[in-house]
Formats: sequence, structure tokens, C-alpha cells
Amino acid sequence: MRHLFVASAALALVCGSAVPAEGAAYYSQSIAARLLAAHNAERARVGVAPLRWDPVLAAAAASYGPMLARLGRLQHSPRTNRPGQRENLWMGTRGAFSPEQMVGNWISERAYYRPGTFPYVSRTGRWDDVAHYTQVVWAGTTHVGCAVYPTARWDYLICRYSPPGNIEGRRMV
Repeated sequence: MRHLFVASAALALVCGSAVPAEGAAYYSQSIAARLLAAHNAERARVGVAPLRWDPVLAAAAASYGPMLARLGRLQHSPRTNRPGQRENLWMGTRGAFSPEQMVGNWISERAYYRPGTFPYVSRTGRWDDVAHYTQVVWAGTTHVGCAVYPTARWDYLICRYSPPGNIEGRRMV
């Protein structure tokens, strides 16, 4: 199995099957395919065209991993650092979750979703209760790229989307 390891913004192709050491963001063809399939299964369920994998977005996602590791919590990167992109973040115990479970956490927000005009798309009245989900299924988004950044304790999943979704005043399905 071939793994792409991403350290900072530099890419290096390495052969092997081991998960990289702490502090090396990674994605493999297998993990990329599983993350993409998890996104596209939900998009198909709601009748939205599938996303395509974008390695440039994946590299951009990976480059944010070190910052999350330093913070030790989730915090979105500044939008000025990712023009034309939106970002979904997830964090969980290292090695405990599959790619499908990671993306499934965002998809579970569907329970609070109601069709409407963004940001008025949540049954709770809080758009941020469904914002990961709405980005996953945003009809105008065509590309995604993700990376997993492991630390001693956590796995961080960073996904970048283009064109960006969650645009105020736009109608959702």
C-alpha cells in the first residue's frame, strides 16, 4: 500500500502500511477513497452530485494539522488563509475511529437539519449545530481534500472543500 505523508506543506511518497508517527499528517489512497465515499454516500442520499478528491485541498488540509496539535483543540483556520475553501474539523482518540466514523460524526448533524435558506437550516435555531453537515452536502461544492493529523493522544481530521459552501442567503435542499 502506498501512503502519502505530508509534513508541513511538503509532500513525500513513501511505501509501507504503518500509520505515520506523531506529527506527520497523512492520507493514503485507501483512506482518501473511504473519506470520499463517506461524503458521497450522504450526497447521493440527498440527491446531490458526488465530490471529487483534490490533492491540493488535501495538502492544504494537512498543512493545518500542526497548528491543531499545538492548540490541542479544534479551531478553524482563518478564512484569509484558505480563500475559496471551507473547512470541516474533527478530533477523536488516536486510532479509535474509522474514516467513516469521522465523517459520520458530521453527517449525524442531519438530525438537527431542516431545509431552508442558510443559515436558517437548523431545528435548534443554531446554524453551527448543522454546519459540518451542510458543508458535506452543499450542492455547489465539487471538490474535497482531507488529511488526518495524529498526535500521541488525538487524531485530527481536516477536510477542505471548494467551491465553499455554507453561504448566507443560499437555499439548501
